[in-house]
Amino acid sequence: MNLHRKGRAALVLALVAVVAMAFRVSWNALRDIAGAVGADDTAAMLYPFVVDGLMALALVATLVLADRDRTFALRVLGAYTVASLVLNYVHGLVPELHGGTVDFGRLADWDPANWALVLLATSLPVGSIYFGSDLVAKVLHHRPGPIPTVSANAEESTETDAKRSTADLAVSTPAPITSNAAVLPRPVAVGFLKSSLPAKPLPSIAPAPVTPIERRPVAAESTRSRRATGRVPAVAKSSRPRRTPAELLAEARSVTAGWPDAKVTAEGIRRAVRTSPVNARTLRDTILTERAGAGATS
Repeated sequence: MNLHRKGRAALVLALVAVVAMAFRVSWNALRDIAGAVGADDTAAMLYPFVVDGLMALALVATLVLADRDRTFALRVLGAYTVASLVLNYVHGLVPELHGGTVDFGRLADWDPANWALVLLATSLPVGSIYFGSDLVAKVLHHRPGPIPTVSANAEESTETDAKRSTADLAVSTPAPITSNAAVLPRPVAVGFLKSSLPAKPLPSIAPAPVTPIERRPVAAESTRSRRATGRVPAVAKSSRPRRTPAELLAEARSVTAGWPDAKVTAEGIRRAVRTSPVNARTLRDTILTERAGAGATS
């Protein structure tokens, strides 16, 4: 376990040493690029911390964060690594940057390339503020998941199983189980049909008298629903007197006197006179017959 921890510590120290040397190599290039785009001496000295410092911060965030946050930190690390590579490459291609004799804002002879390089060099500090703040916030709000711990009992049981599986044990197989060889006495034959004990006479029990069940006729149940019995109360009865067929016909004639033949229907008469559908059809036929006879006579 101590050897494993020492190996990790040595790996981390080696990584810090490599990053520090790479930062020193990239220092001159980034400082000259910052001076070429208009930064003063102090800003040019701090410019390498802006680019390479954020790369170091993104590397630490990658080791701490997980899932989507780790992907974001890796993208920031990759983007600033590419930007630092491009600026170092430009510093190597333009010798005027080494002595500070290049014109301000002039990193390339071709205008589109010069504009892109100046935009890249001037936007890195702003990006460092934004991405650095976001990475620090993600690291501070990160909650690592619980690490499963192995109990001492589990380790002991594992060691016990390992010891039992070795071939150095004194007894590798359990002792065979011997059956009980004791001799049992032979059974004595007993007569099956003849009883060896004298039978004792039992008193006879008289049977109890059984009363026969009389069959009685039972009325068959009717499937029809029974009607309510009793008198209907006066409140439930209709207050309108029952009309005779002659009264219904006279009322229907007076109601349909102004109706055309097309409007004289059983439904219309039923609603107007308030009678049953059967009576309405009879009244309709009678009224239409009377109108047809009156039309033929005239």
